[in-house]
Amino acid sequence: MSYQPRLKEQYKSEIVPALIKQFNYHTVMQVPRLVKISLNQGIGAALTDKKLIDYGVDEMTNITGQKAVATISKRDVSNFKLRKGSPVGVRVTLRGDKMYEFLERLVAVALPRVRDFRGISDKGFDGRGNYSFGVTEQIIFPEIDIDKLNKINGMDITFVTTARTDQEALALLKEFGLPFKNQKKS
Repeated sequence: MSYQPRLKEQYKSEIVPALIKQFNYHTVMQVPRLVKISLNQGIGAALTDKKLIDYGVDEMTNITGQKAVATISKRDVSNFKLRKGSPVGVRVTLRGDKMYEFLERLVAVALPRVRDFRGISDKGFDGRGNYSFGVTEQIIFPEIDIDKLNKINGMDITFVTTARTDQEALALLKEFGLPFKNQKKS
C-alpha cells in the first residue's frame, strides 16, 4: 500500500462521520472537504533589493516542500514606486498529500512555536467557507534556519474548502486540529 498522510486518513475515518452527525448530512458527498491551502508572502522591500525574492522563494519552497513562484505586480503604483511586472512577493498553492502534510506540520509544530500563542482568530472566514489568517514571522517553521535568515517576513495562509457556510468550515478546520480561540459570541 502506498503512503497516505495521517490527516488524510483521519479525515476519511473520523472527521467525515463527525461532521455527518453534527450537520445531519444525507450523503458523504455533502461533507465539506479541504481543497487547497494557498500561502502568500508579500515582500515589499524587493523593489530595492531583487535578491529578497530569491530568498523568499527558497524559504517558501523549504517550508512547503513545493517549488514557490514569484508574484509580479499587475499595474504601476506611483506612490509605492512600483512598476508593472516587478516582483513583489512569493506564493505557493498546495493540494493533495502535500497539503495534508503541511497542515499537520502547521498544527503540530509551527503554531505552538508562536510567542504568546492563545489560538488563531475565528474572524478570518469570507462567508463562503474559506478561511485566511496571517503569520507574522516565518521563523516559526522548523525548516527555516535562523542563522541564514536575511529578513523576517510574515505570510498569509488561506484554506479553501467546499463548505457552503462559515460554520461548516469552522467545524471542519476544528476537526483537523486548528487551534481557534475560545471566544464568546456577544
